[in-house]
Amino acid sequence: MFLGKLLPLAGLIALTAQPALADTKLTIMSFNIWGGGANEQKPVDETVAAIKAAGADIIGVQETRLESDPCTADSCPPTGDSAAKAIAEKLGFHYYDQTQVNDALWANAIISRYPIGQATPHDLGVPIDVDGRKVWAFNIHLDDSPYQPYQLLGIEYGASPFIKTEAEAVKFASETRGPALKLLFEDLKAADGADAAFIFGDFNEPSFRDWTAETVKAGHNPVPVRFPSTAAIEEHGFTDTFRAAFPDPVAKPAYTWTPTTAPTDPEDHHDRIDFAFARAKDLKVIKAGIVGEKAPEADIVVTPWPSDHRATMAEISF
Repeated sequence: MFLGKLLPLAGLIALTAQPALADTKLTIMSFNIWGGGANEQKPVDETVAAIKAAGADIIGVQETRLESDPCTADSCPPTGDSAAKAIAEKLGFHYYDQTQVNDALWANAIISRYPIGQATPHDLGVPIDVDGRKVWAFNIHLDDSPYQPYQLLGIEYGASPFIKTEAEAVKFASETRGPALKLLFEDLKAADGADAAFIFGDFNEPSFRDWTAETVKAGHNPVPVRFPSTAAIEEHGFTDTFRAAFPDPVAKPAYTWTPTTAPTDPEDHHDRIDFAFARAKDLKVIKAGIVGEKAPEADIVVTPWPSDHRATMAEISF
């Protein structure tokens, strides 16, 4: 005996004929804009040109305001107005200025082709409606002092002591940026169940994927270091979009810090400290690259270049 109700034929057809959800494709970008170029008296149009060249849909920008004068390793508060509104207006995009003062922010903003919703409690993330799909964008700027590459290489920067080992580098990095990451991971809970989430930022810390035994052997770095900030974000299910496209850091090194000094400058060390992380079901990284002033350092070349950082971008689908 069958006691259940039979569905009408039309209902059976509706259940079996649901279309598969189409892939969403986005280009994401993280860009420390150095006051929108204004720290070097450059017009905001140069920053806009870099974003357009990347074809970015969602951008996490850092340093939307000017550096103070003086600006030192130990004290450099932002000053003046944010350039985010002017950039967004020239692009015809939406924007959100992250104005809260906390360990994870230094004059940040999120700029988006798509509408932006209400920010998380620590002001680190916003929901974005991408044609009906819920996407979250988080954007951080972590403390630059002490800066472990300089500590390991004996380059003076503020009052930071010199160090020699991976354990010391991890300790200083965790102490310096751990409080900011705690805020990020608290806000990140808002993205549970979202179709996709992105984390942008100037980390002022390299990736553990770039400081390996192989890169040490190639002469890029003094010691291998499992840098804790990028490692912790990947442990939360995020993909380093640049290294997903270019997994070999020896074959494809990448430097977002800095176009303002020569690679051989003994008072500097070039590194990838700007990131665009992504998390989504069936995430695909179609392509990625560095945006900057010249090849081979940049995959997308834009001149004149407005910032003391290069940007990172990725085209992804989910």
